[in-house]
Parts: sequence; C-alpha cells; structure tokens
Amino acid sequence: MTSPDGQKDIVNDCAIETINVIIKDVGDSLFPILVDESCDVSMKEQMSIVLRYVDKSGHVNERFIGIEHVTSTTALSLKAAIDKVFSRYNLSMSRLRGQGYDGASNMQDVLAMIVEDESCSYDQRSDVTNLLESIQKFDFAFNLQLMRSVLGCQMNCQRHCKGKIKIL
Repeated sequence: MTSPDGQKDIVNDCAIETINVIIKDVGDSLFPILVDESCDVSMKEQMSIVLRYVDKSGHVNERFIGIEHVTSTTALSLKAAIDKVFSRYNLSMSRLRGQGYDGASNMQDVLAMIVEDESCSYDQRSDVTNLLESIQKFDFAFNLQLMRSVLGCQMNCQRHCKGKIKIL
C-alpha cells in the first residue's frame, strides 16, 4: 500500500477506531473538554479538542479526539464545531462538566452561548455561568497584578536612575 489514497484510508480508519475506543472508555462518565484554536500551515483556522475523563480504574485521562476545521474563530463558529463533534461521537452536553480554553475572549463567548443553550440542564448552565464569572474575575485580577508589576518596575527604575538620565 504505497498509494497516498490507500495510506490516508488506513490512517483515517485507525483514527476512527481509536476515537471509538476512547468514547467507549468515557462511557457514561462526566467529562470536561479542552479546546484550542489556531491556524494550520495553509492559514486555515482549526480547532483541536481533547476529552478529560476518569476511567473505570480511577485514572484521569486526557485524550485527543480530533482537529476540526472552522470557517472562523468566532464564538458561533467554534460552538457549531463543538456541537458537530458531540453529534458525530454521540456525546451529550448534559455530561459536559467543564471547559478549558487558552483564555481567548471568543472562547468566553462560547461559554456565554452555552449558558443560553436551552438543551443544557439548569445545573450545567449554572456551572458554566460560575466558570465564566471566575474567568472574568481572574482576568481582572491578573491585569491588576500586571499593572502593579509594571508600575512597580517603572517606579524602581525612576528611583535608581534619578538624576542620571537626561530627558532629550
């Protein structure tokens, strides 16, 4: 099998079987997803998805389940891609218990969209609302700390350089 098409078929079949084993291992467990978006070499937007779950032996697993090409990285497009993956693998939003993103603001918009999604349970919408608030509080606190650090460095520099630097 040296033809590129044959090789692609074999790789795709292996990927499908591997993901089916992962989905079977997840079973009826609750799980969070980890999502990151970026551009590939040809500058096409893509989103990678990882499931985190505890297996029957009690081990925490993180399993990559695929890359989805997306038309854009807007919240609506990313939410649609997540819904597509969930549908393809027969995963239920009601078992979703967390989401991890790279901190991008558009991913916070995805969280907000899930809060408004009527197919999600009240508890799940409440969990997402709390997560969204935590992210926003963390961003605020992080920015305050960053400002404090930058301003503190500036003050130290001014103290040490006082009278040594002439402003042109």
